[in-house]
Amino acid sequence: MKLQRSFFKRDTIVVAKDLLGKVLVRKIGKKEIRAIIVETEAYIGEEDQACHARFGRTKRNGVMYGKAGGAYVYLCYGIHELLNIVTEKEGFPAAVLVRGVKIGSFAGQVPNGGALQERKLPVALANPLLGILPCRNRLGPGKLTKYLHITRKLNKEDLTKSTKLWVENFGLKIKKLQIKSAKRIGVSYAGKWAKKKWRFFIE
Repeated sequence: MKLQRSFFKRDTIVVAKDLLGKVLVRKIGKKEIRAIIVETEAYIGEEDQACHARFGRTKRNGVMYGKAGGAYVYLCYGIHELLNIVTEKEGFPAAVLVRGVKIGSFAGQVPNGGALQERKLPVALANPLLGILPCRNRLGPGKLTKYLHITRKLNKEDLTKSTKLWVENFGLKIKKLQIKSAKRIGVSYAGKWAKKKWRFFIE
């Protein structure tokens, strides 16, 4: 089931945690590529000195001030294109960086309009007893966008309406004890904000 705007229009920390275990889907033509979100980072408001909105609204970060569920895709260090998902109410700049996904063997069938079609789902999701660990390959923020063919052409894409990029809830339950938090990465310049444990991942 595709996540709706109400999911993203909540407290950014809550959304960052709840995105863990959800499935990021990229559709290109008739092909769908899927990956499980296993790590996120929260960025909240103009006061957050690690946030792109710390200098106020600009042409680059304008999408962060838009509707929840929007894709904010930007170039990092002139090399990597990173995916963020806008959160909270319109006009307040906040987003969650998708920092890590896991991919693995895919199989499964689900009903689609009365007919069965092949749907690529990680083996780990098909067998809850195995948890998510059997998904062998983990990709970081720069590699996951390459794997899913996510570029700045998808900047401002509405993930709640898009036919190209969205997030699904497959029903994988992540227990609170499985979610760990740590300092965000690469924001040492942000002073006290660099110490915020707003990075979340599944152990």
